[in-house]
Amino acid sequence: MVPFGIAETARRAGHYRWISTQLFETLGSWVASVPEVDVKQRLAVHSHHFAWHAQLWRDRLPELAEMTPAELTVAPNDALRTVVDLVNASESTIERMVGIHRVLLPRLVGAYAFHLARSSELTDGPTVRALRLAHADVLTNWVDGEMLLQSLLRTPADARRAAEQSVRLEVPMVDAGGICGPGSIG
Repeated sequence: MVPFGIAETARRAGHYRWISTQLFETLGSWVASVPEVDVKQRLAVHSHHFAWHAQLWRDRLPELAEMTPAELTVAPNDALRTVVDLVNASESTIERMVGIHRVLLPRLVGAYAFHLARSSELTDGPTVRALRLAHADVLTNWVDGEMLLQSLLRTPADARRAAEQSVRLEVPMVDAGGICGPGSIG
C-alpha cells in the first residue's frame, strides 16, 4: 500500500483534531448532567484523553502558507457535523453512550487503523506514533463505554431506545463517509 502524502496526512490530522475536540467538549459537558456515577467518572477520563489527542493532532499539522492548522481543523463535511450535533442533543445516558460508543468511536478506530496501514514509519514516524497512541486510547475508551452501555440496557425499552438512536445516527454517518469523509477506511 502506498503511504499517504503530506496533503492527505495533513487533511486527516485536521479531521482527527476536529473530532477529538468535539469529543472532548461533548464528553466533558455531559459529566455534570449524567446521573450514573460510574458513567460520569469514565466520561471525565475519556474527555481528557480526547483533549490530549486534539493537542497531539495539532502538533502534527503543518505550518505552510497553503495549509494552516486552523484551515485543516474542520469536519470533513456537513453530514459528520450533523452526527455530532445529534449526539450532542441526546438527552438520555443510553442515547449519549450509543452515539459515542457505537457510532463515533468505532469509526474513529477504523480511520486510525486504515491510516496506520497506509503509513510508513520511515517517512512519517511521528504521525505513526501519534496514530498508535490515539488508537490505543480510543480502543480502550470504546470498550469501557460499550461495557457501561451494556450495563445500562436493563429492559426491552432500553434496548429499543439504543437501537433507535443507533439508526438515527447511522444514516447521516453513512452520508458522512466516516470520520475523514468518503474513503475514511479505504
